[in-house]
Amino acid sequence: METVAPFKEVVQEIHEAGGEAFRFCFQCGLCDTVCPWNRVRPFSIRKIIRQATFGLTEIEGEDIWRCTTCGRCPQHCPRGVKQIEVGVALRRVASNYEVFPESVRSARTARASLISEGNPLQFERGRRGDWAKGLDVPEFAEDMDILYFVGCYLSFDPRMKKVAVATANLLQKAGVSFGILGSRENCCGESIRKTGSEDVFKRLAKENIKAFIDAGVRRILVSSPHCYHTFLNEYPEFRVHFDVVHISQYLLELVTSGRLTIGKDLPKTVTYHDPCYLGRHNDVYDAPRRLLQMVPGLRLVEMADSRKNSLCCGGGGGRIWMDTPKEERFSNLRLIQARDVGAEILATACPYCITNFEESRLNLEYEPYLEIRDITEIIHEVVD
Repeated sequence: METVAPFKEVVQEIHEAGGEAFRFCFQCGLCDTVCPWNRVRPFSIRKIIRQATFGLTEIEGEDIWRCTTCGRCPQHCPRGVKQIEVGVALRRVASNYEVFPESVRSARTARASLISEGNPLQFERGRRGDWAKGLDVPEFAEDMDILYFVGCYLSFDPRMKKVAVATANLLQKAGVSFGILGSRENCCGESIRKTGSEDVFKRLAKENIKAFIDAGVRRILVSSPHCYHTFLNEYPEFRVHFDVVHISQYLLELVTSGRLTIGKDLPKTVTYHDPCYLGRHNDVYDAPRRLLQMVPGLRLVEMADSRKNSLCCGGGGGRIWMDTPKEERFSNLRLIQARDVGAEILATACPYCITNFEESRLNLEYEPYLEIRDITEIIHEVVD
């Protein structure tokens, strides 16, 4: 085998970057059998793990950047190899040397925007709260019950701003004492960490933690599963623990407690897509479905891959910022699955999923047949 890694002691570098679990792999291949990439093109995470064992990893190629960190392979691994951590470690090595293939360079642009403006979308930090103009959404104060952490896509993306507005309207209707941080809010940092930029993640996390503590935040409401996962599972690395709740969980609280009343019919066939970072990574499967089942007239159907076996949309692991050929998009497959069960609405609860699904809806020319909606938008439509 030809050594293609141009750096000395690559194995040690991978180990120091957090990928030492590769040594547990005994090449059973279960990871490859469940990887969504193999539905659209040949790809082997097993091969990458094997190469890492011998320091033969080709960090200049695209393969180490393909993983969407969906969680399917560690879910099935009998040896605890921690494929995601190994993959991220390889990306840290590549990032440290500024080695990025052409299809990944947009992630480097996102990194620069995160450093300068606190978001990956190249918008000015001062515009982060503009989505709320005219909605009477206050800045968070210490006596408030809930900090609504809006997130980057809901703050800036035109499609996702609709979800932020629906969320604010529902919170106001329920009489929730809440506020936002506006320009004091940074990206949670989850996706940039998965692309290997650990220093940028730590900077964003520390600034957010300081903002939370300074403002007296106790409970954080999020719309993005990526924010949910990071605040719940990764920010404790900085010795802080916040009460974090995803909007699907909180809306269920509001409805079951009587603070919101679902009173309007929605006579549609709906299927629900489990986002990787809400479902597989954090076991939140039931709250969204219970909400949808409370809607009069709504018929909930399941797709071929659901719950713990949900098919990734393709946006995790920083892939949301990278170039993916149309014929290799998992989101196309997901929309086909939704059509196969007769769904009129594909509902989900993640901005990355919605962004990818909306693009696939155009690519597949599904606009007349299928709506893409956040669960918050559905509940907003049917509450009295």
